[in-house]
Amino acid sequence: MPIDRDKALNAEPAVREIAWTTRDVLLYHLSLGAGATGPEPHLTYERGLTVLPAFAVVAGSGISAGEAAPPGFHLPGIDIDLRAVLHAGQGLQVHRPLPASGTATLRSRVAEVQDKGKAALIVLETTATAPGGEPLWTGTTRIWARGEGGFGQGAGQEEPLATPPDRPADTVLTTATTPQQALWYRLNGDLNPLHADPEFARAAGFERPILHGLASYGLVCKAVVDGLLDGDVTRLAGLTVRFAGPVVPGETLVTSVWREGPGRDGTERLLLHTGCADRDGAPVLTHATATVRA
Repeated sequence: MPIDRDKALNAEPAVREIAWTTRDVLLYHLSLGAGATGPEPHLTYERGLTVLPAFAVVAGSGISAGEAAPPGFHLPGIDIDLRAVLHAGQGLQVHRPLPASGTATLRSRVAEVQDKGKAALIVLETTATAPGGEPLWTGTTRIWARGEGGFGQGAGQEEPLATPPDRPADTVLTTATTPQQALWYRLNGDLNPLHADPEFARAAGFERPILHGLASYGLVCKAVVDGLLDGDVTRLAGLTVRFAGPVVPGETLVTSVWREGPGRDGTERLLLHTGCADRDGAPVLTHATATVRA
């Protein structure tokens, strides 16, 4: 069915209630390697537990949510084959530290649809509010839908990409993944067989199952918090990336970081680029920025 851009953009937001527990948070942190190289009780023990901001992208989908619904991609004005969908980018702005357990109201809407000729770019926006109405986070998901262009609306212009300066990075962060990393991470709610089934992965054009893009996103989030913020999760206010290439569990990520200096609001923007050390630095996350509180 062709995409109906006007219907998608004018639809009422989808609203649902979510909940998470400390066990969901602990599992998320473990799936990103917390505790693998030394004690990290603030991430691995329920007493005094703090929450990595990137947990917001899986909140409400973990073990405590029960059985996962079958995957699909059906929105007002947009009904496309899941096999055509590529996760092209993820953005997150965290408005306050996330509680280790809690509930929230999620409101999701299609923020933009662009005709790219042979494909469509779909931008989804999700806002989360606490029971008292306080904003918790705002997430932006970029979806590249192959073969779904040609509907003749909204060619649009891309927002300016964050590009690292032409100088050596100020910091380089190294993150090792493990062979079972994707098997851990999928327990957060994304049970796509691409990340567990060798036969399915080969049919999709990969030699073996690959790591979730959002797992790479979470790993870089943790690397920034550990390597630059002294483990203080409350200082990371935002992280936005474009997904540029796959990671095979067991490979090593190398994230280069450039500091831009403090802004007028007291936060600092970091420019990031993550590559795969095992494949000559092949890009994994590009045009990435992190917003850091003082």
